[in-house]
Amino acid sequence: MSQYWSPIVSKLRPYVAGEQPGIANMVKLNTNESPYGPSPKALEAIREAVDDRLRLYPDPTAAELRETIAARFGLAAEEVFVGNGSDEVLAHAFQALLKHERPLLYPDVTYAFYSTYSLLYDVEAIEVAVDDGFRIRLEDYNRPCGAIIIPNPNAPTGIGLPLAGIKVLLDAHPDAVVVIDEAYIDFGGESAAGLVSTYPNLLVIQTLSKSRSLAGLRIGFALGQRPLIEALERVKDSFNSYPLDRLAQLAATAAIKDEAWFETCRRNIIASRESLVSELEVLGFEVLPSQANFVFARHQSRSGAALQAALRERGILVRHFAKPHISDFLRISIGTDEECARLVSALKEMLTA
Repeated sequence: MSQYWSPIVSKLRPYVAGEQPGIANMVKLNTNESPYGPSPKALEAIREAVDDRLRLYPDPTAAELRETIAARFGLAAEEVFVGNGSDEVLAHAFQALLKHERPLLYPDVTYAFYSTYSLLYDVEAIEVAVDDGFRIRLEDYNRPCGAIIIPNPNAPTGIGLPLAGIKVLLDAHPDAVVVIDEAYIDFGGESAAGLVSTYPNLLVIQTLSKSRSLAGLRIGFALGQRPLIEALERVKDSFNSYPLDRLAQLAATAAIKDEAWFETCRRNIIASRESLVSELEVLGFEVLPSQANFVFARHQSRSGAALQAALRERGILVRHFAKPHISDFLRISIGTDEECARLVSALKEMLTA
């Protein structure tokens, strides 16, 4: 603590990001980045934009990008909000839409930023327990609340929810904002984006970090009817009118238009995930059913912390969470087939030693 801190600073529990090592030849399977590069069209858009226009501020409305996203989802550009990664979009949603007299509801095993933002923005929140299989039970959300946020698929479990269940949730809470955080939706889940025109209380948030391979540019977006988007814009323009730089806007626009590249990478990741699940199960791991670009797995006889440490010594990074209920699990991002093979080989060596 410092005498110069504002009172809230000492109360915060900052989000802890995954390790970004500066070590050569590491197999990096800890932060759910894509194992494949961005669309070549996105890279070309960046190259063409590196000129004297960088002395100018970017478009504060990101109009072309919003129009491109809107066209993909059959919405109007005014129903799209963009920000500096989906984390910033989430932060604005917590400020603009999720703080009410009644509490916010979200799962107790989920993305850690939800609790961080609840503290930062003084949002009263209730964590709703997942079941013994780490699944979100939507019927447990049938209680008075001010708002709800649910990731689909969930993180770190990777378990997805059916679209029919989300419809029931929205119908049950017509007076509360329901945020569906779809960071991993492109790897097998059912998106709620098609429900935006029907439900005025629905906000869908996605990112270009995972399935579009643009984690280094920090681009996220939200889809919702105009009143929800306007609330996000009012917060954004009271905080930072230029959250997306010129290069990010151009690369994101090109990446979204390159549907062929997106489909190829997405399908490759799904195929690699299914193969890795089979390999892990043979080695004695319980693997939760994943619709994400990672798997969540625990071994029947080895602790998650010990396995993570032993893998790191062998140059392989995976994510471990020292939290109740999930401390024996590892979250393993899907890498290339070569990287997954190196992981499996290391685990075989460790488990038979």
